[in-house]
Amino acid sequence: MALRINDTIPDLTVETDLGTFSLHDWIGDSWAILFSHPKDFTPVCTTEFGAVARLADEWEKRGTKVIGVSVDGVEDHRKWKADIEKVGGAAPKFPIIADDGLAVSKAFDMLPAEAYLPDGRTPADSATVRSVFIIGPDKQLKLSMTYPMTVGRNFAEVLRALDALQTTAKHGVATPADWTIGQDVIVPPSVNDDAARQKFGSFEADLPYLRKVKLPG
Repeated sequence: MALRINDTIPDLTVETDLGTFSLHDWIGDSWAILFSHPKDFTPVCTTEFGAVARLADEWEKRGTKVIGVSVDGVEDHRKWKADIEKVGGAAPKFPIIADDGLAVSKAFDMLPAEAYLPDGRTPADSATVRSVFIIGPDKQLKLSMTYPMTVGRNFAEVLRALDALQTTAKHGVATPADWTIGQDVIVPPSVNDDAARQKFGSFEADLPYLRKVKLPG
């Protein structure tokens, strides 16, 4: 069965280039981003992991841990990190899971249960392992997105989505299209006008069901 929004993620014990641990223990009380790719030493993924490494300060500001997933082994991860740093300009200090047994890829519904890695495999054999999962401190899946092999992921959008998730969780609001921090948010339809005024003060109603407010500072 597919992993759906608000499902608790599986508490797998994973081997990484930075040690072995359970996913739930590793997340702790933080937010977390798990992002996967089909093979080490591939061009698009190398640029993506470099982008994640360059955003290290931004993840830390948001109390968020990041972890990569690959269907290659630990030694390949360690060697590949040198290439990532060379191209990306920042050392990838986050762990990368060695998912050569496909346990994580299958548990997160990135590959079918019957999938296996053939001898001499290519990235095409694990092509769907190009996903992003944002996970809350409650260990529940908050957002997921999957990209094709040819399109590099936009980690500025991942960062924006993380901001939106953290804001909506903290304030009980929703966010409009293209929202960024500092812009007006939306009062959910489940909150009536009286309750909205009590909670937020005044609000602007573009439509009876589209009410916008500005959050304090």
